[in-house]
Amino acid sequence: MTQASWVQAVFRSGSNSARDVRVDLFWLLGLALLLVATGIGVRDPWPADEPRFALIVRDMVASGEWLLPHVGGDVYADKPPLYFWMMGVALLATGSLRIAFLLPSLLSGLACLFLIYDLGRRLWNREAGLAAAFGLLLTVQFVWQVRQAQIDATLLFWVVLGLYGLLRHLLQGPAWGWYTVGWAASGFGVITKGVGFLPLLILIPFALMRGWSPRAQRSSMATWFIGPLAFLLAVSTWLVPMLLAASEDPSLAAYRDEILFRQTMHRYTDAWHHREPFWYFIVEVIPVLWLPLTLLLPWLVPRWREAWQARDLRVGLLLSWVVLVVLFFSFSSGKRGLYILPALPALALVSGPYLTELMQRRGVQRAISFLTAGIAAVCLLAAAFVLIRPERRHELLANYDLDVLGPLLLIGGVGALICAVARLRHAPVAYAGLVGTTLLTVSYWINPAMNESRSGAAFIGRVERFDDRSAELGFVGFKEQYLLNVHRPIVHFGHARWREVEQEAADAARWMSGRENRQLVVNAEMRALCFADAVSTPLGRANRSEWYIVRGKPNSDCVARGREAAAYHYAPPASITPALPAPPS
Repeated sequence: MTQASWVQAVFRSGSNSARDVRVDLFWLLGLALLLVATGIGVRDPWPADEPRFALIVRDMVASGEWLLPHVGGDVYADKPPLYFWMMGVALLATGSLRIAFLLPSLLSGLACLFLIYDLGRRLWNREAGLAAAFGLLLTVQFVWQVRQAQIDATLLFWVVLGLYGLLRHLLQGPAWGWYTVGWAASGFGVITKGVGFLPLLILIPFALMRGWSPRAQRSSMATWFIGPLAFLLAVSTWLVPMLLAASEDPSLAAYRDEILFRQTMHRYTDAWHHREPFWYFIVEVIPVLWLPLTLLLPWLVPRWREAWQARDLRVGLLLSWVVLVVLFFSFSSGKRGLYILPALPALALVSGPYLTELMQRRGVQRAISFLTAGIAAVCLLAAAFVLIRPERRHELLANYDLDVLGPLLLIGGVGALICAVARLRHAPVAYAGLVGTTLLTVSYWINPAMNESRSGAAFIGRVERFDDRSAELGFVGFKEQYLLNVHRPIVHFGHARWREVEQEAADAARWMSGRENRQLVVNAEMRALCFADAVSTPLGRANRSEWYIVRGKPNSDCVARGREAAAYHYAPPASITPALPAPPS
């Protein structure tokens, strides 16, 4: 097969029938399900965020309290509830938390791929849309994130839908309906995660570039207030009931203030963790997590420059929006790599028109081939390292129940074989094959092996072997996966109190001193603070800490500083049979 023939076979340049669209979607959906859906139902929720969200949703469905999320009975004010509602619907539909907790991310990822394909097809041509969708699917950050149960993949759907609606209006309109959809999607994005308004930033470059296109000039005459109204209506589906509940219950006012102010404006301007320098995304995140698109920048940038000079509004708007999103998060003091995920689909979309041509260039094929071979080589070298240094292999086995040698040899060996068979002209196919091999290995080898330790089930099993079933059991500095796996009522002292460790330890000491028949699960730090003289039973290591069950008398000074009202009593639901939603109080 010639260098160009496989590209023609896959993308069928020049064909644009309804059958061609169906064929595209068949292959796109099939590859997406292979890379993303495989492994669903094989593992339980894992830290950092998944157990917390799964715990919230399980209790939400069981209790019927859908308006205010709770973590073990403590109000959870970090995020709005739309994502939890979506996961709750998935739980009601499947009856299995192990399946339901991953479904919102899977469905959001599939929807994003379809929207990028369809928008690329409409703005350029069918093969550009298909190349953009494949490029997005095979990008490291996207394919990995939609396999996790974090809010960001669902936020990504609302951002992409918002962009889709706005661009259908700005570039192909007037299209009042899609303009309204774009604003409404941004509103639903806000009640998924506070930054859901990101699609609206595209109106800034549009206002500056609208003279680039006569059609864009006509679009600017739209009745602008329809969009803001749709945005407010979408946000109000949660905001209005929450504000009404907070006005009638003073105890909920703290929740209102926390989620509307501290978790949004204060977190953006003065974050209390994940603090990184301004250049963090540009230097440490984008070069690796946006592979292989970042590898193609030397070829893409000149083409974007030509389009910019030709005043191509499609390229101008998308590139400007990507820059604005990255800058928006760069100016915040708190940064995590996944924060800039919303910009990635737009980068894939603006790359789509050029990818089919680039994949036939020798330099691009050589670069992708080096990337594929490099990944395979790293895996084989890592396998050699753990053979030479068996203590590292045993350390990973002890901590995660995973012998890394087998998976490393499999991924590295298959990658080397793919590179040898595909050779240079099929380098993009080889890369896709290595991505598929890696993710299937993760789904059916690595994840099942690590599940007991990562999910917290193994640790809770140790707790339940050593605790006194006739005594009350408390957790100090608890992890959400512990509450997700316990089988008995427990006591804890509030969610995410890592900023007040000493006070939490004192509160726990006060509780334990209240009766003789009480015991606490504590980590080494808490034990040293308030339970050094108590009788301790070691539980081993979990979450990078040593844990103990302590009984007896805590330190008297801790008891004196403790607050009796800090204790929360939590009983895991006997089943996920849904209760009727609680009426507004």
